[in-house]
Amino acid sequence: MAKGSKGAIAPADDELSLRKVSPSDTQQLEEETAKELLRKDVERLGELHDLLYAARSHALLIVLQGMDTSGKDGTVRHVLQGLSPLGTSVHAFKQPTSEELQHDFLWRIHKKVPALGTIGIFNRSHYEDVLVTRVHGQIGSGRAHERMRAIRQFERHLSTEGVVVRKFFLHISEEEQAKRIEERLQDPRKRWKYSASDLAERKLWDDYQAAYEDAIRRTSTSHSPWYVIPSDHKWYRNLAVARILVETLEDLRLQWPQPEVPPLKAVEKELEQS
Repeated sequence: MAKGSKGAIAPADDELSLRKVSPSDTQQLEEETAKELLRKDVERLGELHDLLYAARSHALLIVLQGMDTSGKDGTVRHVLQGLSPLGTSVHAFKQPTSEELQHDFLWRIHKKVPALGTIGIFNRSHYEDVLVTRVHGQIGSGRAHERMRAIRQFERHLSTEGVVVRKFFLHISEEEQAKRIEERLQDPRKRWKYSASDLAERKLWDDYQAAYEDAIRRTSTSHSPWYVIPSDHKWYRNLAVARILVETLEDLRLQWPQPEVPPLKAVEKELEQS
C-alpha cells in the first residue's frame, strides 16, 4: 500500500490492514508548516471550484467516512471553507426513513449525487449500509458483499457520467477517540454532539475496523479510490485531504469555456456608438 504526503492509498483488492497504518502519522511535517500549506490548498481549491463550475463537464463527489469523532465535520469546515456555496452541497446520510426503506439502499443516495459543475460532500454515505448494518447484524456478510458489488457498479456508472469520486476513511486510534469524547463532555459548545450510543458503538471498535477493511478492499478502484487518512492530528488530516482534492481537480485539466459573445473589438465599437 503506497504511502506519501497524501495519506495511504488503498488500491483495488489490496490486503489492507488498518493496524499497519498509523493514525498518528504526519509524514514528519510540522504543524505550522502544514497549516500554511493548507491555507494555500484551500485557496487553490476555491480557484479550481470556480473553473469546475464554469466548465460544467465534471462533478466531484467527496465521501467522508470514519469512526465517531474522526473529524468528518471538521474536515468539511476547514478543508472546504473556500468553496462557493452556489456550487456546493453537503449531505449526511443517517438512519433511513420509512420511505427510504421501501426502496433499494442506493435510491436515497443517487438523488443527492452532485450535478456537473458542482462539488458534493457525503458526510457518511452509502457505505453506512455495508458498515453499520453489518456490524449490528442487520445483514450478513453475503448481503454486504452483494451491496458492495452494487456500489462498485454505481460508482463506475457515476465516473462514466463525469462524476469524479474520491473516498476518505478518517483513521483515528481508539485512544484518540476516547480523548475526543471526553473533550466533548467537558466543552459546553460540543456537549450536544455526545450521544449515549457513542459508548455502545465504541465497544464494537474491532468489528467496525474489520468491516471498514473489507469495504475498502472490495470497493477501492482506479476511478473511485479510497484514501486512508491518518487523523489523530487534525491539522495533518486536513492537509492530506486538501492536497488530494487539489491534485484530483488539477488532473482534470479543465479549461475555461469560451463565451458566446461577439469579438471584443465589436463589443467595444458597439459601446462607443451607444
